[in-house]
Amino acid sequence: MSKDNSKVSKPISLKIHLTSTISMSMVLFLVGLVFLLLFVAHDMSTYVRENINLSIILDDESNSADAQRIESYLKNSPYAKTVEYISKEDALKDHIANLGDNPKEFLGYNPLKASIEVKLHAQYANNESVNLIQTKLKAFEHINRVVYQKDMVSLVNDNVRKVSFILLALAIILLFVSVALINITIRLSLYSDRFLINTMKLVGATPWFIRRPYIGSSMLNGLAASMISIILLSAVVYFVHYEFGMPGSIIQPLTAVIVSSIVIILGISLTAISSYFSVGRYLKMNINDMYSI
Repeated sequence: MSKDNSKVSKPISLKIHLTSTISMSMVLFLVGLVFLLLFVAHDMSTYVRENINLSIILDDESNSADAQRIESYLKNSPYAKTVEYISKEDALKDHIANLGDNPKEFLGYNPLKASIEVKLHAQYANNESVNLIQTKLKAFEHINRVVYQKDMVSLVNDNVRKVSFILLALAIILLFVSVALINITIRLSLYSDRFLINTMKLVGATPWFIRRPYIGSSMLNGLAASMISIILLSAVVYFVHYEFGMPGSIIQPLTAVIVSSIVIILGISLTAISSYFSVGRYLKMNINDMYSI
């Protein structure tokens, strides 16, 4: 009779563990997806802000020495990511290549001015920093004007701030939901062992001795659920990349490592904590209470 019971209990136990692992993996997948979107939005905003030009237009009286002084100052500054000097001749060539007409032919002279094109680091790509940079550039002579797409920068920063706030709020909500769902899943998986836990308590087993195998098993389930959710996240990234032409560089390696680490840490830690308190709940019950739950 005992052999028959063990044969029946093993498939049931395996089914419970499999169901709880799949349930946890779905929860962790949603949490990981929101965190992935949050980091991708940050990376995209950094990319956009670092590709907005700050154009320093030089006077016609400026010479190469003046341009080199300004260029050297910008290269040594903390806010410039790239600095490129464009002469009047290069500006004319770009104009002809882009628009097809040569203003020098009907004006008799080259009306375009030399410039220094600067791409700023993301943390300096805001109107306050640009105003400060413009103030510092006033110390140099032969600068005609500084051109910067202020409206675009404001729009990008505002949109990124809104999207990041929404995604962060969603991540926090999902985190609380995941804690609740994982806790319920662990409690349900331990429900069938409540009498075994009570028996071990009656024979003198310490609380940690009773908790340890359940915590270890839950952590393994959490790790397995984390791996499944990471595989699902990779499949989503692969699908979006090839179906919608998303640039491969949009998911930075560091972003992938951080999101994977978050999912793994959440999967292991939440299951361990939930298992600890779930076993403790049954340790505090007497045998009569266990029949009524």
